[in-house]
Amino acid sequence: MSKPFDIPVWKKAPFIRLLVPLIAGILLEWYLQISVAACLTGTICFSIAYGLFFLFPVAVQFKLQFLQATILNLLIVCFGLLVTWQKDMHHNNNWFGQYYQNDDYLVIRINEPLVEKSKSYKADGYVEALIHHDKVVKTEGKVLLYFAKDTLPTGLRYGDKIIINKKLQAIKNSGNPGAFNYERYAAFQSVFHNVFLQPKDWVQLDEKNVNAFRQFIFSSREAILSVLQKNISSGKDELGIAEALLIGYTNDLDKDLVQAYSNTGVVHIIAISGMHLALIYGLLVWLFGKIPLINKSTITQVILILACLWIFSLLTGAAASVLRSAVMFTFIAVGKKISKQSSIYNSLAGSALVMLCYNPYFLWDVGFQLSYLAVVGIIIFQKAIYNWFYFKNKLLDEIWKLMAISLAAQVLTFPICIYYFHQFPNLFLVTNIVAVPLSGVILFVEIGLVAFSWVPFAGSFLGTLAGWMVWLMNSIIRLVSEVSFAVWDNIPSSVASTWLLYAVVIGVGMWLLNQSKASFRMAIISLLAFVILQAWENWKIRQQQQLIVYNVPQHQAIDFVAGNDFHFVGDSILLEDGVLQNFHLKPARIAFQLHKRSDSLQTVFQQLQFYQFGNKKILLIDKPLWFEQGQQKIDVDLIIISKNPPLNISRLAAVFNCGKYIFDASNSFRRIEQWQKDCTDLHLNYFSIPASGAYVCNIKI
Repeated sequence: MSKPFDIPVWKKAPFIRLLVPLIAGILLEWYLQISVAACLTGTICFSIAYGLFFLFPVAVQFKLQFLQATILNLLIVCFGLLVTWQKDMHHNNNWFGQYYQNDDYLVIRINEPLVEKSKSYKADGYVEALIHHDKVVKTEGKVLLYFAKDTLPTGLRYGDKIIINKKLQAIKNSGNPGAFNYERYAAFQSVFHNVFLQPKDWVQLDEKNVNAFRQFIFSSREAILSVLQKNISSGKDELGIAEALLIGYTNDLDKDLVQAYSNTGVVHIIAISGMHLALIYGLLVWLFGKIPLINKSTITQVILILACLWIFSLLTGAAASVLRSAVMFTFIAVGKKISKQSSIYNSLAGSALVMLCYNPYFLWDVGFQLSYLAVVGIIIFQKAIYNWFYFKNKLLDEIWKLMAISLAAQVLTFPICIYYFHQFPNLFLVTNIVAVPLSGVILFVEIGLVAFSWVPFAGSFLGTLAGWMVWLMNSIIRLVSEVSFAVWDNIPSSVASTWLLYAVVIGVGMWLLNQSKASFRMAIISLLAFVILQAWENWKIRQQQQLIVYNVPQHQAIDFVAGNDFHFVGDSILLEDGVLQNFHLKPARIAFQLHKRSDSLQTVFQQLQFYQFGNKKILLIDKPLWFEQGQQKIDVDLIIISKNPPLNISRLAAVFNCGKYIFDASNSFRRIEQWQKDCTDLHLNYFSIPASGAYVCNIKI
């Protein structure tokens, strides 16, 4: 009997063949910054060349189909170039950054409800006009606004306009090794500036500019939050999780609780994702299938289902993972309406294509990447994993089915999770078995709460029920997270090691599924390369000797690094496990694999404020010091100035022959500016941590 013909997935899913060159074009434009003239020239030339093929006889077209396909792919690459170029706000002639000068006035619309922070209120602003020497210029562009918390009028709302006259600050990275690239993240949102406003810096205008649909979305979110806050009174943690679970509102979440969810591998529950949309899609299909009149019209059902899905997606903040699901369910619903069952791969690729055409920067969004990888992993591996075991008992079978889905989702997501988050939840199977079905029930109860809160006693009953179930879920998550081996933390990872790990995973997976010897060879070769790379990295780590002066606003933080050990000099609060250490210091220590903090290092010698570290002589000034000028200057390589000491650079220069002055982020901006001016006048080298990021110096022993 002949083997059935197996159609390759790229033939069953034509959108994949369109998606690949589009992604190539997006990457080329982002990294190479190709000019718009070159993009347009390529688009026109390839369009003409592709059109000429249709003038040839069919026989000639058949012979040259490879060339035709190549030209079509190049045309899509050029389209990706154009889409990415157009999305870059720097290329918008109306962007306020093209005209802005420090003394200009800006007319800014409040583009969202204000969000309360610890020391301020934050809001997205939209610059509608720029006033330069009494000339008004209509502009576009976003800016992050931070209002002083203790003096902000409570009446400032979405759509209000203010006029400001304060210098904008460019958004910059901290420069700390391994730190999150916030500057790029903000640029992908078309935000390049922020400003902190005191009451004297802004004036509210009488006019407003309100978009009716956005106002509806914001009002709906506030109404839903009000219902939850009124009826869920079991505790702040329970309310925060309930808000995040239903509409993705995260401002009331406790950071330690979120870390517990992350450590146990169920953080996707409180980050609105495709799972939530799938549950709501199933509920809507069932609901509209039961309502008289509506259930008789499939067109009406499709329209109502999609309208509800998209409104929910917008209510949750339109995260990339949610939009992916909304677009994919749109494809599925429309496909069913026209009686065509397309490949699930085609639906996934089609949704990705639409989203990247809308916003090519989604390609770098972690939620976008994890969402697609999880779904693809489930599609490819879930059935094979489920077939490992057979259970006659229906309950055990359902539990194993859920475990198979969790395992399949992890197959393609764990390498990128390690790259971004440097940890792996060892007990994710245990927590997902409990948390996923329980969170689904909670979601439905919350929807019922919002829908029937106006019914007497219904709101209080459903609110109490939802609060109790969230408390139960939180308790289980906390209990599991306290297990000593719950999480494998501080895993170093690089781009190269991540790609090699994917090659191993894909090779092993294809070998097990298809018995492909070529895939097995690829897996073995990739694994060997991965081991060699890790060995090389470990050797380099053991040899490293570095001085790191971190960029931690208002704090002193210095690491002397020798191999895997480090000696910390700085504020004691940074020794505690908390937001400051995790955000500013932990990424660097993971990147450099610093496992052990030591009170002293063999290669570091200290006497008072002087340090000898290898071939570097370092003076740390973090308190008032007085030096008498001798006949000969004292040679030092680095002088680190910290904590605003009252000193004069010229007097220091008269005593020390210093290679470079370093001003860390614990100093005030005003003093750093004065010290920089003094160094410039005296022709001295200096390095400002707040302006240039962390200072990292390799030391020779």
